[in-house]
Amino acid sequence: MPGLWFEEFEVGQVFRHGIRRTITEADNVWFSALTHNPAALHLDEEYCRTQTEFGQRIVNSAFTLGLMVGISVGDTTLGTTVANLGWDEVRFPKPLFHGDTIRVESEVIARRESRSRPGQGIVEFIHRAYNQKEELVAHCRRSALMKGRPA
Repeated sequence: MPGLWFEEFEVGQVFRHGIRRTITEADNVWFSALTHNPAALHLDEEYCRTQTEFGQRIVNSAFTLGLMVGISVGDTTLGTTVANLGWDEVRFPKPLFHGDTIRVESEVIARRESRSRPGQGIVEFIHRAYNQKEELVAHCRRSALMKGRPA
């Protein structure tokens, strides 16, 4: 099991996740359609070319968020998480475009034992996603309820 137990996380620990992902047009269109998001920014190339500052379609930010957190799971919480408690301070300082490749790093910023669930604890992460130019394209703070190491 690749995920870490609550006790194995340390504040200040940084994970540089090995998985990288190039985002395709199909990813963006499929995700936008699946989530019923008809925004022209994601689906209409002509509109974006002529009516936006980007000149092309941008990747759906909900997909970016999900991909950023998903890439982190294998190194951090796979098989050891009880529940995702929330995402805070979600930001997208630069857009992603079809063909961009992202990499992700995660930092542990807090951890504490659960007051209501003995043997479990809450770990807070900052996840950061960068494009192939090393520009920060997304970041968020995430809280996860983690299993403690079995006795």
